[in-house]
Amino acid sequence: MTEPSNHPTSLPNQPIGFIGLGIMGRPMALNLRQAGYPLFVHARRAESMGPLVAAGAIACTSPAEVARQVEILFTMVADTADVEHVILGHEGVLAGARPGLVVVDMSTISAAATRVMARRLAAHGVEMLDAPVSGGETGAIHGHLSIMVGGEEAAFARVLPLFQVLGRNIVHVGGQGAGQVCKACNQVVISQTLAGVGEALLLARAAGVDPVNVRAALLGGSARSKVLEMHGQRMIERNFAPGFKARLHQKDLRLVLEAAQELGLALPGTALAAQYLNALVGRGHGELDSSAIYEVQEATSGRASGAQDGSDS
Repeated sequence: MTEPSNHPTSLPNQPIGFIGLGIMGRPMALNLRQAGYPLFVHARRAESMGPLVAAGAIACTSPAEVARQVEILFTMVADTADVEHVILGHEGVLAGARPGLVVVDMSTISAAATRVMARRLAAHGVEMLDAPVSGGETGAIHGHLSIMVGGEEAAFARVLPLFQVLGRNIVHVGGQGAGQVCKACNQVVISQTLAGVGEALLLARAAGVDPVNVRAALLGGSARSKVLEMHGQRMIERNFAPGFKARLHQKDLRLVLEAAQELGLALPGTALAAQYLNALVGRGHGELDSSAIYEVQEATSGRASGAQDGSDS
């Protein structure tokens, strides 16, 4: 395992590519550009490239065109099929890649599919790192992401100065696919903690105790977590503007449970958290922050949103 490092070790001179400029990808790409790297970008919607072009990046018409220009190329898209299309599809990265290119996929996708793509790229002399992230939009904007990297050590060393622009906690977890496995583990912990925080605040409200005070007390003890701090506040305020969209969290847990099935594992806590997200998305709220599962938990307990604490006594 490579220890986290936060000190760039090279000057920003090599050309970099970035494909996927959504809620996470756009601020990440902007951070690379603002660090001085020559940047070539592509997105499905031309308007998504506008802020990057305004910052001095060069817009490209396809992933292949990006690959022809750069030495290191990042992808940050929604799901496994999207990554496969960007890398292996018509006018995809592979169509324009030259030997020596390093492709860094920062999406959260299937570890098995990652390994297949890595082998396809390796046959053409192209390295691949899987480097999913945690930290949400705020972490992407401020360059504070946690980055979990799978792949060859030499490729990781080449990309490390760029990772240091994007994140604070950077760990080389293991070989290809290991980054995606680590992200799956991250989502197991996050999803169940999210559900636990929701249940705790629901219990406090139902018992007539101010959840604001309960959260403050819990933050001072062993129950303290980033989830309680950030998402507990969201639940209390009912502020579910997306930091991490429920539909993407739902996708992540689908990947976790698919991997568990392949490995013959029972993950009942994760399965329950997935059901909360399924219900939330099924209600048409997939664009809300995943902390909105609190409202599903209220409904499951027969408590209307915003009900008065202890009102059924």
